[in-house]
Amino acid sequence: MRYTGVGATDEHARLIMDSYRKWTGKSLLDEGADSGNEFERLFRSPVVVLSHGTEPDPILNFGNRAALALWEMDWETFTRTPSRLTAEPMIREKRETFLKNVSDNGYVDNYTSIRISSTGRRFYIIETTVWNLADENGIVRGQAAAFREHRWIDETPVRG
Repeated sequence: MRYTGVGATDEHARLIMDSYRKWTGKSLLDEGADSGNEFERLFRSPVVVLSHGTEPDPILNFGNRAALALWEMDWETFTRTPSRLTAEPMIREKRETFLKNVSDNGYVDNYTSIRISSTGRRFYIIETTVWNLADENGIVRGQAAAFREHRWIDETPVRG
């Protein structure tokens, strides 16, 4: 698999990890993770990590192996997908409001919502952290999300 584009660089992986530490005060990856280049470390992490840029309709620009598997896409498809398409249509308006809240506050923790894979499979993302990607000059370059847990939703309606 070829990895090309903004998210396929050590620089972008560092931006994701450094911004996470800036906002949360924690390390995104386990401190004892194997050494190696940042892109490969982040790509191989069992924590689901994805990011999008700052376009008017933000495009996903990074998804690690766990994210690609969950959304059932290859790298090339994933990194051409508008991030809004990862949410169900009825959730998209709420998602936009949520992302504005992240923009205004830097990050949000413990977010749970429903997402949808490329094949239409629905799942909960659980205790997700979403944060702004800010470079060393404080310029926001996009947003990222990470979570360790998800749960597939069967086809029976979820009652709350």
